[in-house]
Amino acid sequence: MDERDWLAERFEEHRTRLRAVAYRMLGSLSEADDAVQEAWLRLSRSSAGDIDNLGAWLTTVVGRVSLNMLRSRRVRREEPLGVHVPEPILDPTDGTDPEHEALLADSVGLALLVVLETLAPPERLAFVLHDMFAVPFDEIAAIVDRSPEAARQLASRARRRVQGESTVPDADLDTQREVVDAFMAAARDGDFDALVAVLDPDVVLRADLGPAGGTREVRGAAAVAGQALTYSRLGLVVRPALVNGAIGAVTTRDGEPFSVAGITIRGGRIVAMDFLADPERLRRLDLTFLDD
Repeated sequence: MDERDWLAERFEEHRTRLRAVAYRMLGSLSEADDAVQEAWLRLSRSSAGDIDNLGAWLTTVVGRVSLNMLRSRRVRREEPLGVHVPEPILDPTDGTDPEHEALLADSVGLALLVVLETLAPPERLAFVLHDMFAVPFDEIAAIVDRSPEAARQLASRARRRVQGESTVPDADLDTQREVVDAFMAAARDGDFDALVAVLDPDVVLRADLGPAGGTREVRGAAAVAGQALTYSRLGLVVRPALVNGAIGAVTTRDGEPFSVAGITIRGGRIVAMDFLADPERLRRLDLTFLDD
């Protein structure tokens, strides 16, 4: 085995973790893969023999590349985007793809990613690397070009923002399915009271309709129930799916994808609903599992 093959083998040992770091940072599998590929290119051009801890080195590189990608993304947006629903990871309800399981460890639901999108890039980096991957603050400080104490403060601000929202779902998928089924049945029947009964009083609905449709955020059980009744009249076909490891739904209209819904359930009630309804982004998702 020559040196490049040996290096490639070592890199592959870390790929799953690196992809998980990048997905949490970027909320996009395609961009995460780009960040991981850039880390490989930098490693292949480096003096690998001088790297004491390859895993830590690669995590730092992916963090720095992802941070730059986030900053570039913000510069390209001429106007504030509002709610941005990241790219969901979709699976059939009978099981999650093993590769997806590694990406979704630590309850990385769609609601959490939506909240992470609201953070400043350095805050997101500090929170993801420290709170999710236990990277020390002195290493994070070198990436964001600040002191370790400043990096600690970035993570603290991000943590308060995340903890202020309901992002961690109940673990039991059967319970989640019962709640979602009850919500869908109430919507079909036009039963406003039954809808309110399965919604948390402080439920939040966030919808990303894309550049043409804009974004929407609705809070409170009555308001969200009203939205559900409105959409129940559109003739949508609703199919259950695992959305970032939790029970959610994919809807179609006239055979075309209409939305993907990530649904967060805590204490037996829906606390958050995050809809991706951007037609262009929906067309890029692999929904072939719905045909099984």
